[in-house]
Amino acid sequence: MGITIDFSGKVVLVTGGTKGVGRGIAQRFADAGATVIVCARKPADDLPTGWQFVSADLRDAQAAFDAVDAVVAANGRIDVLVNNAGGSPPFDTATVAPRITERLVQLNLLAAIYCSQQANHHMQQQPDGGAIVNISSVCGTRPSPLTAAYGAAKAGLNNYTMTTALEWAPKVRVNGVIAGMIRTEQAHLFYGDEDGIAAVGATVPIQRLAMPSEIGDVCVYLASPMASYVTGANVAVHGGGEAPAFLDAAN
Repeated sequence: MGITIDFSGKVVLVTGGTKGVGRGIAQRFADAGATVIVCARKPADDLPTGWQFVSADLRDAQAAFDAVDAVVAANGRIDVLVNNAGGSPPFDTATVAPRITERLVQLNLLAAIYCSQQANHHMQQQPDGGAIVNISSVCGTRPSPLTAAYGAAKAGLNNYTMTTALEWAPKVRVNGVIAGMIRTEQAHLFYGDEDGIAAVGATVPIQRLAMPSEIGDVCVYLASPMASYVTGANVAVHGGGEAPAFLDAAN
């Protein structure tokens, strides 16, 4: 018999799920039959039929708690939380304003902490618990020039994933996805035109950038019964990573 992943009857909240990577993640859970709720500060005009939307600035703890509570109030439960909201434009590390640094850490680390705390509160009371997936980045595992606060926050998220997996087991499993470079609608802002995107993709061993749906596939797996013994893992989804610079410099 073939293997299938069926999320019918399951309630999934994806933060930052109206566009980009979050949209791809939410779509893959929807494809698996889940009831999907996406959360962002502003609603999208083109959400698929049946998706629910919750408006919140997750950098504020009470707003994050209220958003998770709203999901439970509307659906009776929460089975999966994907902490995807995040990101950072480039800033010079030496001169970036303290307020910007503060907001970047709030968005990329504290928002995930707040949402996880409240989701865990509800999941612990459910007979079959739940699963949390934190979307991290390769920037949290290596130097992160021009996005230092973002990289530091993602490194913190990697540790938070391992710590909460230990504390909240066995009812709640917590895992992370260490994402590499992904092609979204904003890829040109970071990598340039199509030639630039192709050139950047050629530096990846798999020879291209990831698609949002491919990050979503890993999230679906980690939240599914197929990963029932997987918790505290930070799974690298980066196409093979980055080749050391000395390989090009050597003669």
